[in-house]
Amino acid sequence: MKRLLALMLSALAALPAWAELDRARLVGLSASVLKIEALRPQGGFSLGSGVAVAAETVITNCHVIHDGRKISVLRGGVRWPAELQRSDFDRDLCLLRVPGLQASAVRVGRADQLMPGQPVVALGFTGGLGLQNSQGEVLALHRFDGSHVIRSSNWFNSGASGGGLFDEELRLVGILTFRLRGGEAHYFAAPAEWLTSMLDAPAHEVHGGGGPARAHHAAYWQRPFLDQPRFLKAMQLQHGDRWPELKSLAAEWARDDASDPEPWYLMSMALARMDRLPEAREALRCSLAAGPASSVAVEQPWAPQVGLPPGEVPQLALAASDRTSAPCVIDGASLQTP
Repeated sequence: MKRLLALMLSALAALPAWAELDRARLVGLSASVLKIEALRPQGGFSLGSGVAVAAETVITNCHVIHDGRKISVLRGGVRWPAELQRSDFDRDLCLLRVPGLQASAVRVGRADQLMPGQPVVALGFTGGLGLQNSQGEVLALHRFDGSHVIRSSNWFNSGASGGGLFDEELRLVGILTFRLRGGEAHYFAAPAEWLTSMLDAPAHEVHGGGGPARAHHAAYWQRPFLDQPRFLKAMQLQHGDRWPELKSLAAEWARDDASDPEPWYLMSMALARMDRLPEAREALRCSLAAGPASSVAVEQPWAPQVGLPPGEVPQLALAASDRTSAPCVIDGASLQTP
């Protein structure tokens, strides 16, 4: 027990931004983040993380345990056998039943109450080794499948999948799920609302063990480019400087859901890169009108990010709040401003 406590304190020692929080609460939270091992059919183990969310119940990513012949939950040298209780392979979330597990359930928060720029901390077994923490902040909230996938600056790597993303109140707001490789790393967490819907599901909605039958079921982020959510397509187009394609994608997206600020923001970025600055300004105004702080990334300052002078942002924000301003109409997408 002393060794376990020392490991937890070591993992939390690099949290200066959270120093004002009660150390005992942080240690208690760390005790609820567990290591997951899944024995592969071909030998070896898949390693990941999990979070205790109810009595004898742990949430993790399905891609951690999907082909596991035998699943174990570990903490401080103690090992518990686990079995799949509920699964949502599309969202990459699996609930494990762990008989006899001695771990307190974390408090579950809501991703839709987060704001860009809000500090968050990630806890997981990065690299499959000891428990690691990563401080960061919310970069964006991507509207998808009834909630918001969280993009944050919290660094994590293999082994942390299934770990927890926590807000300042130490509430679980996201489950660490995947990262995009490239020149600019992006880290994504599934919203806590998806977990809540699984916990609230009727008891008869129970699936059997994982095993090879599930091994090739692709989650939303694992699918081919054409089958991925628009926010992931947009990132790949942006990183490839494919601005006309990004503009077309954003226009189609805004036509389908004009109330989402993200496609207007992306349209502004693409139009600016195509030297269509008047339209880029209008698209940014539309993004601010749709929801100035709800899901647009906070890569500051906004204006240079979309190719506009910094001084224009306050003017555009003021225009977006003007109830008498004209509705947004760009490339067939329209939004009646408030």
